[in-house]
This record gives sequence, C-alpha cells and structure tokens, in this order.
Amino acid sequence: KFEFNPKVGIDNPALTLTEDTDGEGMGEPRFYLLTKDNTETFGFCLHEELGCRGHVIRQIELGGVAQRRGLQDGDRLLQVNGHFVDHMDHLRVVQKIKASRNQVLLAVLDGDSYEAAKALGRDLSQMLPDDIRPRLCHVTRDKSGFGFSVSCPEGTKGTFQLSVLQDGPADRAGVPPGSWLLELNGDSVKSYSHTQLTKKLKQSGNKVTLLVASSAVEEFYRLRGLRVTAALADTSWLPFKVRELHLVKGPAGYGFLLKEDDCSSGGVGQFLWDVDAGLPAEQAGMKEGDRVLAVNGESIEGLDHEQTVHRIRAREDQVTLLVIDPAGDEFYHSVGL
Repeated sequence: KFEFNPKVGIDNPALTLTEDTDGEGMGEPRFYLLTKDNTETFGFCLHEELGCRGHVIRQIELGGVAQRRGLQDGDRLLQVNGHFVDHMDHLRVVQKIKASRNQVLLAVLDGDSYEAAKALGRDLSQMLPDDIRPRLCHVTRDKSGFGFSVSCPEGTKGTFQLSVLQDGPADRAGVPPGSWLLELNGDSVKSYSHTQLTKKLKQSGNKVTLLVASSAVEEFYRLRGLRVTAALADTSWLPFKVRELHLVKGPAGYGFLLKEDDCSSGGVGQFLWDVDAGLPAEQAGMKEGDRVLAVNGESIEGLDHEQTVHRIRAREDQVTLLVIDPAGDEFYHSVGL
C-alpha cells in the first residue's frame, strides 16, 4: 500500500459529466479542482489495495473541505489534470499529483460504479471527455505578425476569441483556430478591454505566450464553474522542454559536479556543472547549467544539496535525472509555472 496524504481547499463543487453509461444505476465521473497553499496538503490518501481494483481514495479528512465538497471514501481516481491514470502504476499516479503542487484537477468515479464498469468490460476512458486541457503556446512574430487576430463583443471585457492564420506563427505554435484567450504572458486577460489587450500585445515585442482554450474546453470548465489556469495546461507545444537523462556510471564515475546555487525564479536549486567530455553525463545529453528537477522519478523540490546527493547515490551504478536548461527554467517561472 502506498499512501499519498494531501489536504485541500476547494473553491468549486464537483459537477458530473453527463454520459450514457449502458449500465442501470451506474454513476458518472465527478470532477474536482483542488487548490491549496504551501502550508496545506490535499486532505486524502490514495491507496493501492489487495482485492480492490484501481487507485482508491481513502482517509478523507473529517470535516475538511474535500469531505464537505463531496469526495467520497472508496472513489476511484480516473484522471489527474486531464491524464487518464487508471491503467498507470500507482507510484506514477502519486507522483503526478505531487507534481501538480498547489492545484490539481481530479476525475473520480464512485466505487460501486467503477466495479460495475469493470465487470462489464467497459473502457473507463470512454466515460471521460477526450481533452479537457487548455494549451500554453509560445508564438514568435514573423514579418506578417503573430498570425492571429482578436475579436471581442462590443462593450465587454475579458472575452477574446482568436482567428488564426493558417500556417502562420500562431498556427505553428499550436494555437487552435477559434480558441479563447485566457492569459497573456502569464497574466489573466479577464479584466482587459480590447484596447488594453492590443497595447499589451505591442509591448510584448517579438514573442508572446498565450494560454488558450478551444470552445469545447472552455465550455467544459464554464459549465462546471471551474477556473482554467496555466497549471492545468498542455505544454507539449512549448519550445522549452524538460529532459530525462539516464546515466550508467563508468570507471571514472558519472562525469559531472552538482552545485547548489540561487535560482533565477527565487530560492535555491541544484545545478549541474563541470560536465566532462566523453563521460556518461555528456553522453546522456547533460549541459552545464542544467537544473535538476527530479532524481529517479521523484521531485527534489524542498531538498537541500546533501539530500539530493544522497538520492543520486541511492543506486550504486546508475541514475535518472529530470533537468531543464536555464532558458526553460526562466520561461516557466515567467508564466507562473
């Protein structure tokens, strides 16, 4: 049994997604957007139990927000931030929740309905919408501009729909045609007039970062009273990627030094330096200045230098590091991630 014990503050009730279940009395998935501050946890445990299929919600804090809003003991976790997780290894699911930091969107199904669906051989992923994630897109201007135009109902603020030029910069950056603009360069556009938005775009120079939602995704959140944030976004379109490096120790070691230093985003981090030519670190793709985010699949957030070194040495002859380069690190901080 592996337990994950977070407490939560929930701003919105869970609402169900209407589906034809093919099973009499079978319930429907429920969605919870859970938010907390740095001093809280999410208020439940996630169990893997013998004789009980799925990722099981247990030990909901008595009188806590999760209990008051409807998360039930025995619920099965189906989605984390739009990712279907029922088929995933339990530890990986726990890591997905932890990686969400202070906000996570969960989809759950009550235990009886889950077992009934399994007994019928149903594909549980078909009970959920195909894609409920907004997109984070980084657009670089060319000679024709950013490749999108903005329309806004007269006399309103914060309601901006994008027309996207085919094969233009926005289209290449992954902005869906007809999508709704939610954030510009990490700031909500909810209070912007069309004139203010136009001014902000001009001030952005040659590059802008947009949080956008297709009409279907926008409707999903709006009907449930849920706020869309960059923390829930699909980031696969961004040019800034984290990298996973798998190192197998050679006769001369791994061939790098780990140093603790200040982060551009504030606080301290663990950075990779003195990467030796021809040794495992360089062969795995390590670059000087990379910041370590995770060791062997576990986040090192909150760990000091000595604790991180201990994690790296935990396996005698190999290690897997999740890293990001300085430009990517600064970018994600700039958009609030």
